[in-house]
Amino acid sequence: MHAEERQQAILRRVREAGSMRVTEFAAELGVSVVTVRKDVEVLAERGLLARVHGGAMLPEDWAETVPPRTAPAAAPAAASAADAGRPRGAAVGRPLTLGLIVPSSAYYYPDVIKGAREAADALGVRLTLAVSTYDVDTEKAQAARMVADGVDGLLLAPSAAGVEGSPGGPWYEELGVPVVLVERRPEQQASACEHVGTDHGYGARLAVRHLLDAGRHRIALVMRGGTPTAPWIKEGYDAAMAEADPAASGDTLFLDLAEYDAGEAAYEQAMAEFVEGVRAGRVDAALVHPDHEAVVMLQRLRSASLSVPGDVALVSYDDEVASLADLPLSAVAPSKHEVGVTGVELLVRRLREPGRPRRRIAILPELRVRASSET
Repeated sequence: MHAEERQQAILRRVREAGSMRVTEFAAELGVSVVTVRKDVEVLAERGLLARVHGGAMLPEDWAETVPPRTAPAAAPAAASAADAGRPRGAAVGRPLTLGLIVPSSAYYYPDVIKGAREAADALGVRLTLAVSTYDVDTEKAQAARMVADGVDGLLLAPSAAGVEGSPGGPWYEELGVPVVLVERRPEQQASACEHVGTDHGYGARLAVRHLLDAGRHRIALVMRGGTPTAPWIKEGYDAAMAEADPAASGDTLFLDLAEYDAGEAAYEQAMAEFVEGVRAGRVDAALVHPDHEAVVMLQRLRSASLSVPGDVALVSYDDEVASLADLPLSAVAPSKHEVGVTGVELLVRRLREPGRPRRRIAILPELRVRASSET
């Protein structure tokens, strides 16, 4: 079981039971007590649970929504005309309550959650959290349950399948409360749904331009193409390569790792193709998404007696674990905390000022240059 899976399991247990003993849970998972204790420490540092002697529990000031295990409740009818112009919370004289649904609480989204929580505290609103584990049926059920429980608006990062439109519009536009998409964009151009997220196309351009400035011209793109972020990264990469000197847009390599895991034939073939491309001189740099694939790639290159950045420069995308590699990896770092803060601010302003123009906000990431691409 990977670290993210263990941490998701820990959070589920704490949400369901209110607390968890490290020794008992380690025995259930068949891992060491030390391993579970480290997972608890990581989650505690991210503010997702509180450490106690021998275990963990929910933070006293953090209300989480337990993912429903039953069929989703029917979505409520749209708000009445009488209530359309004022926040639901204000209508009954209580503080606003927001729901936040994210696909993971162990990778990428912890900083988004932290930023949202801090912004909610600062604005005097209550925030509830649910984690969908990238399952569209789960997030639909969670959203329906939150609305039935009285949330005034939702911050939502749908699974890739959940973003797709339908003849009647996206499912989240039929919930009857304002919705702000987080790190997602509505597929339908006519959708009026507000969203806030990272400009991943700009991030990919940053990486490519950095590598070009370092004298690299045969830049590969290696990524998991099925992720919601992938199309924007590919778009930015293609644009940056097209704008570059013609020598930079020649024999490059694009590898889609899709949903393959290490050890599967397709994954191993893709990695071998990349290593061979470096050995043959067809590749002298790569942008790799996500981070942990760049860490694996670094290990494969070293095992093949190829040097980084000598034979090939690497830039990873996300900057979750890039700095922890044996050779610290340069990385494009989205401002995840700012995404969470801005999402809450956008939704609260929508609820408190319902007549204002709607907004779509793109936040620029930064490039953190480390040893893997230094000249």
